[in-house]
Amino acid sequence: MTLVPEMATVAAGPLVGQSVRRKDGDLILTGHGGYLDDIEFPGGTLHAALLRSPHPAARILRVDTTAAQARPGIRVVMTGAEAAKLTEPIPHFYNPALVGGRSIDFHPLALYAVHYVGEPVAAVVAESLHQAQAALRDIKVEYEPLPYVLDADDALAPRAPLVFDGWENNAVARLPFAEGDATTKLTTARYTLAGEIFIQRYQTTPMETRGYVAAWSPDRRLTMHASTQNPHPMRSHLAQVLGIGEHDVRVIAPRLGGGFGHKFHSYPEEALVALLARQAGAPVKWLESREDSLLVGAREYVHRFEVGFDATGKILALRDRILANVGALGPSGGWAQAFVAGLTLPGPYKINDYDVEVVPVATHKAPWNGARGFGKESAALLMERVMDLVAQRLELDPAEVRRRNLIPTAEMPYWTATKHIDGGDYHAVLEEVLQAADYPAQRALQTTVRARGRLFGVGIGFELAPEGADLAGSLVRGHDTATVRIDRSGGATVLTGVTSPGTGNETGIAQMVAAELGIGVDDVRVMQGDTDLCPYGYGNFSSRSLTVGGAAAVLAARDVRGTLVQAGASLLKTRVADCGLVDGHLVDAVTGERLPLREVVNAVMTLGGAGMGIDERQLESTRTYAPENIRLVPDELGRVSVYPSYSYSAHVASVELDRETGVVSLLSYAGVHDCGTVVNPMFVRGQFLGAIAMGIGGALWEESVYGSDGQLRSDSLKRYLVPRAPDLPWIETRSRQTPSPFTLLGIKGGGESGVGGAVSAVANAVNDALLPLGVQVHHMPLSAPRLLRAIRGEGVRR
Repeated sequence: MTLVPEMATVAAGPLVGQSVRRKDGDLILTGHGGYLDDIEFPGGTLHAALLRSPHPAARILRVDTTAAQARPGIRVVMTGAEAAKLTEPIPHFYNPALVGGRSIDFHPLALYAVHYVGEPVAAVVAESLHQAQAALRDIKVEYEPLPYVLDADDALAPRAPLVFDGWENNAVARLPFAEGDATTKLTTARYTLAGEIFIQRYQTTPMETRGYVAAWSPDRRLTMHASTQNPHPMRSHLAQVLGIGEHDVRVIAPRLGGGFGHKFHSYPEEALVALLARQAGAPVKWLESREDSLLVGAREYVHRFEVGFDATGKILALRDRILANVGALGPSGGWAQAFVAGLTLPGPYKINDYDVEVVPVATHKAPWNGARGFGKESAALLMERVMDLVAQRLELDPAEVRRRNLIPTAEMPYWTATKHIDGGDYHAVLEEVLQAADYPAQRALQTTVRARGRLFGVGIGFELAPEGADLAGSLVRGHDTATVRIDRSGGATVLTGVTSPGTGNETGIAQMVAAELGIGVDDVRVMQGDTDLCPYGYGNFSSRSLTVGGAAAVLAARDVRGTLVQAGASLLKTRVADCGLVDGHLVDAVTGERLPLREVVNAVMTLGGAGMGIDERQLESTRTYAPENIRLVPDELGRVSVYPSYSYSAHVASVELDRETGVVSLLSYAGVHDCGTVVNPMFVRGQFLGAIAMGIGGALWEESVYGSDGQLRSDSLKRYLVPRAPDLPWIETRSRQTPSPFTLLGIKGGGESGVGGAVSAVANAVNDALLPLGVQVHHMPLSAPRLLRAIRGEGVRR
């Protein structure tokens, strides 16, 4: 185990571990990086606009498109009934039926009813976007408004309006996660406490919103340019919805301006845009507006919990009932965040007896899609508030309560009913972050300023982040594939099934392959996101890109390296064991003789199979890699583990509250994380900082606010508040490497860890600041109005 300075660039040695500059960084910084909206076709591109429901629940009685069709420039007007005749239902990203839940068919446009404000009802294609948007006003839809329900508790009431006809109630599923005997332990525990935590609906606000550009060739083949994280699964679903062969669909994912789960596939607009292009006989582009983007939901949980503990602060039992308001479900996989929230508990803590039930609940809000953290941040906030509440009850330091409950390193790998945690040193990371934050000095300062009447708080957060999900029965799998080929110039090309959401993971993959082949990173080209060129893969989700995509590329590169070394040894008439690839040369380590790599490549291509001991004729390999630490079939104790790696992080934040305004000032922040072997420290630091910023935003400002009429109020970035640079302090970060014993090179996922730790640290700091007033706020976000009500003793509303 080693400590790594975050921004250090290694001057010599293996490429893995160096802060190599991003391969396309100069293009992006100079404004030359192309994105989806830059795609145009020589003959012109038509534009699509969507008419969306103004009602949270209503029957569609009649749709009249006559006036819209008569407008100039209009090429196609389509209703839900017309679209349904030409398409099959949209497959689910992850079907709730796979875990015993309820399901329903979804179509590109609403058919007989709408289930949330913003559901697509009709579509227009025109020669310009302005013409398409103007024509929407001429589509006349007659609705019969129906009763609706927006709150998860209300949706489970006996006489609640049903979101979907044919369902017995609005519970999508009931998902139990349990070990031991929590009921008995809670009954016999010396101390217990109970409470409720409400986590607001908020999303990821990627800088670039979604978009699709569809074009059909004369031979009836579809090319779809899509700002998606999952091009191959999207291709599979498009073929199914459109009723064509998968080989007749090509999906190209261009450079993404952020993904974060928002760009998981299975949105209705995907197949719709393809269908509109086919009907129009010309390429069609649709771009998501910011208002449409902010409709996409995520999170929104209620935790109702009870814990039992002893006089030392050791947690003996946990019970948690989680309601997840997943909105009107939809074919996207966002609802599965509720599943992961339950699976992650009890997080990094050794609690042998726990009883958790998660109920995803359908309501008349917009559906969830993925969001960075994917439910793990919800589990982290619960456990971290529990740790602080126990500390307060026993008058112990919150850090000490964590020390007494964290899983010991000696017990790693560690089993729970749903996780096989691969390893880590949780206690060491906790101590490291306390040192980085100068925790004793923070507590001393708190004592001083509290004596002056100031509301100063210090909060700790610890987060476990399972990464690399493998969900059998779906196209969310834990393995992936890569092809590596080397050319006569000595350069390499990697074709990978994983994609980049804008993080620069292609640079990390290039580093890994370059290290295997003994060439420079600039000599490796990584190609992603094109289903005609790249092997079938599952794209970007769950921080899997280097863990599985990079590992597959390494295995393929090792195959190619083996051929090159064998050929080079034959050319130098030396032993294979004495040869290696270094700095673009084949080197005999004993004699020092060297051959330029391009000469060895040329020999394989011209002499392979013709003697000289060179048997291989091709310098190309395709390999698939799956981590070892996945158990999809229950073992003899009924345990499963769908995640192969478990990153984790610890955080300390200090804040001050203004008594007069409720405004929170974030004064200091420190975080330490462990994502196994670090390929590129600079990129890992960037991901960690981004996750922390996202978590701080969720703790203090971000919220998707609905009115009682079912309308989204936070429909622009003036109303949906994201953190700005001046809102954040300097964030001190450190990294600790505990390689996973179950993945190639010991890599764990590094893209999600930080969100839950940041939410938790800030929430604990704010509540710590409120302690002198005798109040707590467990309704997120901890916004100024909400805190001001608490400070004034007026109670806290959701």
